[in-house]
Amino acid sequence: MVEGRRESVLFNTINYAIFFAIAFTGSWALSRVAKGWARIVFLLVLSYGFYAAGFDKNLNWNFKYLPLIFASSTVDFFLARAIDRMDDPKRRKALLAITVILNLGFLGFFKYWNFAIENVNVMRAWWTGAPVSGNEALKVLLPPVGISFFTFESMSYVIDVYRRELKPHKSYIRYLLFVSFFPHLVAGPIVRPRDLLPQFEAEPKLTREDGGEGLFLIAVGLIKKIVISDQLSLQLVDRVFELPQNYSSLEVLAGVYGYAVQIYCDFSGYTDIAIGSALLLGVRFPLNFDSPYKAHNLQDFWRRWHISLSTWLRDYLYIPLGGNRGSSLRTYFNLMATMVLGGLWHGASWNFVLWGFLHGGGLAVTRAFQRESETPIAKKAEKNAASGESENDAVRVRVAREPTFARRAIGVFFTFHYVCIAWIFFRATTFKKAKAIFQQLWLRTTNHANLPPILLTVLGVGLVFHFWPEKWFQSMKREFTALPAVVQGIFLFGVCVVLHEAASAQAVPFIYFQF
Repeated sequence: MVEGRRESVLFNTINYAIFFAIAFTGSWALSRVAKGWARIVFLLVLSYGFYAAGFDKNLNWNFKYLPLIFASSTVDFFLARAIDRMDDPKRRKALLAITVILNLGFLGFFKYWNFAIENVNVMRAWWTGAPVSGNEALKVLLPPVGISFFTFESMSYVIDVYRRELKPHKSYIRYLLFVSFFPHLVAGPIVRPRDLLPQFEAEPKLTREDGGEGLFLIAVGLIKKIVISDQLSLQLVDRVFELPQNYSSLEVLAGVYGYAVQIYCDFSGYTDIAIGSALLLGVRFPLNFDSPYKAHNLQDFWRRWHISLSTWLRDYLYIPLGGNRGSSLRTYFNLMATMVLGGLWHGASWNFVLWGFLHGGGLAVTRAFQRESETPIAKKAEKNAASGESENDAVRVRVAREPTFARRAIGVFFTFHYVCIAWIFFRATTFKKAKAIFQQLWLRTTNHANLPPILLTVLGVGLVFHFWPEKWFQSMKREFTALPAVVQGIFLFGVCVVLHEAASAQAVPFIYFQF
């Protein structure tokens, strides 16, 4: 976690419940005032307030990063309009370059400047033989919360306009709200402008089904976060990864499995709350998780994990690099480059770079095996799919790659464990601590004094719920939505009691807030 920056309006706090009650009441009260403009302005002001209040644990206002998100949104809005008016390819590319340089410049300065200085100091010490020293005066402040998310969203808007895939939006205020809308502002999902902007133009509606679904998702998200993720973090994962030498191989293995469950429940729980909150405000976000540990290979994993990021990387990085349209070696390079940069997106650390490298290498190996086993028709379909796959091509590729039940089960087992190995580098703060994890695992000791039954139960419940058939979850959601409002209220009250009993003394920040 990022110390010294505990958000006061975290989704898992009473402050957010109060904040959302104000947002819900005010949004719907103003939905028909001034043709909906009052609602848009209200949500924009509230979203900026949410972002400003999010930096101080005492709810003191802190506006120092608001100019950044406002300036980034404003520049991209007007640059997109200018690009659309131009026909000269060179001038259009020049304006696109400006928005890319500005957005990545902001992101690079705030997120990677300190990392660059540290590496320069290490290289200088290695070259001169002097001890490593740093100049604190050259370092910048901690990066703004959510900068990676709102930067990608705003930049994708300009790129879509440049590609003529999207017409520039007419409303400046609605565009500002698109970038800053509080449910997805600090940790996603990364919502595409084509998905969200039209919803801000239309008259908002809240059906009984949408309201029930929103409440259900918020409840599920809070249970994932507070009951499962936070308990695993505080009682097992943090301790194992901090001092792995104090634990047996079995306990360290439990810690690795625990982190796999923790990060999924933490981030998918956040996404559930974000989607549920937006639904209650009349806005629908796209799916961001689809039981990723059910994946039978790494390609399948990235179709299920953080879907909004993986599709963003595919559309704005992998395909522009060439995708799989070239030779096999070129395809593997594109996969590696995409995932290494995706790893670096998560944080300024060589651990994240290695994590991306492992996933890029795994995807390259997966693609190599797939190409060896595909028919010529499927290979042709895949090439057509690389630059914008048609439905027929997509079906052909899926049929060609559909494994048997036994192969799928084996694939799920090995994919899950490969992902867990990569998670070790993602979670460990240094390579030294990651090495210590592997060393403890290699000892094969089986003491388990630090694995009480209640902790194993939480870990088991997290894994079992994840591997539940999707139709069971959908059935539970439909049944909850169909319940009378009074019964829904009783159910939600029971959830609140469970959350109160399971909650730690201080709200634990969401993992992806640091990215």
